[in-house]
Amino acid sequence: MENSSSGDESDHRFEDYTISADVSESESCGASSFDSPVASTSRSTPPLVGPHFTSYLPVLSPIKPPVAGGKHNGKGQNENVTEIQLMKDRFSKLLLGEDMTGRGNGVCTALAISNAITHLSATVFGDLWKLEPLSQQSKSIWRKEMEWLLSVSDSIVELTPSFQEFPDGGTFEVMVTRPRSDLYLNLPALRKLDMMLVTMLDGFHDSDFRYVDRGSVERHSNGSQSDSPLVQYEEKWWLPFPKVPSNGLSENTVRRLQQCRECSNQIFKAAASINSNVLSQMEVPNIYLETLPKSAKVCLGETLHRYITTAQFSPESLLDYLEMSSECTTLQIANRIEAAMHIWSRKCSKSHGTGKLPWKGNVKGLGGEKEKSKLLSARANTLLKNLKLQFPGLPRTRLDLDKIQSNKDVGQAILESYSRVIESLGFNLMARIDDLLYVDDATKKRAMEAAGVSASVRSTVRGSLWSSMVAPPALSPSPLTIREREKRRFSYSSTSNNGTMEEALERLTFN
Repeated sequence: MENSSSGDESDHRFEDYTISADVSESESCGASSFDSPVASTSRSTPPLVGPHFTSYLPVLSPIKPPVAGGKHNGKGQNENVTEIQLMKDRFSKLLLGEDMTGRGNGVCTALAISNAITHLSATVFGDLWKLEPLSQQSKSIWRKEMEWLLSVSDSIVELTPSFQEFPDGGTFEVMVTRPRSDLYLNLPALRKLDMMLVTMLDGFHDSDFRYVDRGSVERHSNGSQSDSPLVQYEEKWWLPFPKVPSNGLSENTVRRLQQCRECSNQIFKAAASINSNVLSQMEVPNIYLETLPKSAKVCLGETLHRYITTAQFSPESLLDYLEMSSECTTLQIANRIEAAMHIWSRKCSKSHGTGKLPWKGNVKGLGGEKEKSKLLSARANTLLKNLKLQFPGLPRTRLDLDKIQSNKDVGQAILESYSRVIESLGFNLMARIDDLLYVDDATKKRAMEAAGVSASVRSTVRGSLWSSMVAPPALSPSPLTIREREKRRFSYSSTSNNGTMEEALERLTFN
């Protein structure tokens, strides 16, 4: 009975699970000898007690599956073995540092876990092109494999002093372990944000909108309509086109989309704050500092350097002045500002500050090189923060990428990659909602314009029918009758330049 019950529990736990798409380039480590604790506890073995334990030997044969209800229960065992094998495969690649040769050429453990979380997010969510729920298989893969990867953080602890009491009333101080403070504060928040995003996606079932292939929209669209949503949507040519009803979305759907967008914005801001905090705590790698030029002016350029070093420094005015028409240009400016900030920071740390060194800046009132470098570094930091606030979807700078690549702290790698994934999902979710609301707004405007045109046509037709019933036209209208009718029609459409219209009508009628 115990064996059958454990088999039933395994069926219930893994009935909706299948192997996810592997993001690595080799599957050779699937047969690794890594022994998981789950593997040692999931096998059901009969109790070997009593002197006649040899009678249980046929039951231990690996060929026979466990029997439940008179039938072979091989499905649960196969799924259990599949999950164990998948867990072995994932952790083997983490231990090998993504080096399938096993010769020690792999990356460090922190970068391996960071890459694994990034690849898992790309496998399950992709770039989030549509507002639709995740499949049960995708949600199962995301939850289970994320639990495996985050389980490493359970062993990252710190020692803190604690007092314990003796039975006789005395106390003594001991060191106890607890989760590291950054993981203890940020990891539960990231789990909550993750759950909110998945729940929000689940709410897009049975929606009023759908997505169609862009080619079918282009075939049915009129190229002469400049106000068509497709014309304004051409910048995102790789995305499927959201299709809404002819009269637009309902008010309840629009209200729910706006609420989801606001919630996604809050999730994005929270994840971005955690990610920025973790990146700021990482050490600046030497590989980045070695490539910096000696002068900040060389890095910034003549114009940008002059505006930062001037006495009337204003980050808002400077950002308005800079030409940032594309994402690539904006990222280059951010990289230059960040590099100049660290150049001035290094000068500030190396300068003794005992004497006045020659400096050609425009900042007045500060004599030492150390004070000037400190001030300019703070200005560059302020300008960089304002730039990132103005462009929230800006990709990672060169320094951020170097920090991620050179980081050795496993806890920081987990927090950085997990927050980066949630930040990206929140931003993409906001973008898809904005696209849908834009198409809905354009569709409603076109429907209102069409309704206005049809109403004016109906009123014109009714007026002509009523006039024909009262005074039927002559069988052979003269040119003068045609001219008077055209004059009345033009006078209704416009009250200006009547003389010019009459002259044009006379020329058209009598020529």
